[in-house]
Amino acid sequence: MSEIVKQHFLDLSSSELSAWCEQHGEGKYRATQIRKWVFGKRVESFDDCHDVPAALREKLKAEFDLFRAEVIAHNVASDRTEKLLLTLPDKQVVECVLMRETKRRTICISTQVGCAMGCVFCASGLEGLKRNLTKGEILEQVLRLDRLMTDPQERITNVVVMGIGEPLANLGNLIPVLQTLNEKGGMGLGARRITVSTVGLPEKIRELAKLDKAFNLAVSLHAPNDELRNKLVPVNDNIGIDAILSAADEYFAISGRRVTYEYVLLSGVNDAPEHARQLGHLLKNRISHVNLIPMNEVEGLDFVEPTSPRTNEFVSILEQFGVLATVRKRKGADIDAACGQLRLKHEQQTLTPLTES
Repeated sequence: MSEIVKQHFLDLSSSELSAWCEQHGEGKYRATQIRKWVFGKRVESFDDCHDVPAALREKLKAEFDLFRAEVIAHNVASDRTEKLLLTLPDKQVVECVLMRETKRRTICISTQVGCAMGCVFCASGLEGLKRNLTKGEILEQVLRLDRLMTDPQERITNVVVMGIGEPLANLGNLIPVLQTLNEKGGMGLGARRITVSTVGLPEKIRELAKLDKAFNLAVSLHAPNDELRNKLVPVNDNIGIDAILSAADEYFAISGRRVTYEYVLLSGVNDAPEHARQLGHLLKNRISHVNLIPMNEVEGLDFVEPTSPRTNEFVSILEQFGVLATVRKRKGADIDAACGQLRLKHEQQTLTPLTES
């Protein structure tokens, strides 16, 4: 007798769950009840949905897996940043992060297993792209991180889609995730609390803009000219900075949201005063923000972060052009919290089991 293959509950939309409830002789309102437990009350199983009839809970358990991933590492940093390493049913591995600040609880989630963009300084793509994550696999990261917060008053305030993978290369699965994060029956987060990061895929940026939602867009620029960017971000060779900026301008025109330009500072590579001036010229007439990110050391890569004076000089030059610039605070440095680092370590040391700390 063949084993029944269950569906991942988190792949269902609210309308699909409503239809399923009707097919099983229940009112549509049952879908609202179930989703309230799953997205709002941090239940670990369908058995915990106490106002849902026992018979319906049994049907849910028979047809759906609420969670599918297994937590194989849970690291907690001295600054209370928490990172999860999850293994999926096909043994692929992804990671996600919870970052705590005074008033914010920000999570960073992944959209792919690996990455095909080839950024030379990034741990996420060193093992190449394995596959896209499904809607349910992306949402499960959100719910897993949400359940790390045992205090009922502590809630996710912001989501950044900035983990492993290129989000816009998996836009078909990302869009329903964004809708679930945003909708009242899901996580109920305002669009302005959700940021989507991209290396810069112009047509996909325009597709995201057509949703007509005020999601924040972050473009990983990392260089102020095509010659240098082609070396650091190889996919740029077929795109070009001008095309990316044009698409980002359209995104701003439609969404009304200021675009953030991410710029990883690599000592002796893209951090010279001339680079800052070139970047200033590119952005001086745009309503934008530059997020400067000192390089996180990655084992096996030679790139290092600039000195603080060098970073401060870069900021100062941008400000002379009227460009708003900030330096990202490093979170979770003692637990490999930067994108892809923990997964890469796991991939390279598969014979050495990770332990919970």
